[in-house]
Amino acid sequence: MSAVLAAKEPGPLNFVWSEFVLVLIIFAILFYLVRKYVVPAFEKNFAARRDAIEGGLERAEKAQAEAKATLEKYQQQLAEARSEAAQIRENARAEAQRTIEELRAQAQEESARIVARGEEQLANQRQAVVRELRGEIGTLAVELSERIVQQRLADDAQVSATVDSFLAGLEAQDDATSASTGSAGEPRA
Repeated sequence: MSAVLAAKEPGPLNFVWSEFVLVLIIFAILFYLVRKYVVPAFEKNFAARRDAIEGGLERAEKAQAEAKATLEKYQQQLAEARSEAAQIRENARAEAQRTIEELRAQAQEESARIVARGEEQLANQRQAVVRELRGEIGTLAVELSERIVQQRLADDAQVSATVDSFLAGLEAQDDATSASTGSAGEPRA
C-alpha cells in the first residue's frame, strides 16, 4: 500500500493532470489578458516613445540643417560685407589720391601764378630802377662836369678826389639798388 499510496500522493516527481490542465487554463487566460490589454498599451507607449525619439531626431536634424543653412547664409553675407568694405576702402583711397593730385595741381598752378606775378613785379621794379638810375647818372654827370669845370684843372689831386667821391656815391647808390633787387635773386643792371 505504501507503493500505491506513494503513486497517488502528489509529489515533485508525480504528474497530476488536473493541476496541469488548471495551470494551462490560467496560463491561457493570463496570456489572453496580457495580449489583449497589456501588449497594446506597451506597443502604444513604445510607438509614442519611438515617435517622440524619431520626431526629436527629425526636429534636431531639421534644426541642424536650418542652422547650417543660416551659417552658410551668414558666412556668405559676411564675405559680401567684407568685399563691399574692401571696395569702399579702395574707392576711398582712390578718391583721396585724386583729391591729393587735384590739390597738388592747384597748388602748382597757384605757385606758378605767384612766381609769374613776382617776376613781373620784379621786372617792373628793375625797369623803374634802371630809368631812375639813368636819370640820376645824367644828373650826376652834369654835376661832376660842373665841379670839374669850377675847379682848377691844374690841381690833379683835387680832380682825383672829386672823381673818387663821385664813384663812391655811385657805388653807394648801386649797393642800395642791389640790396633791394639782389634779395629777389635778380642780377644787378
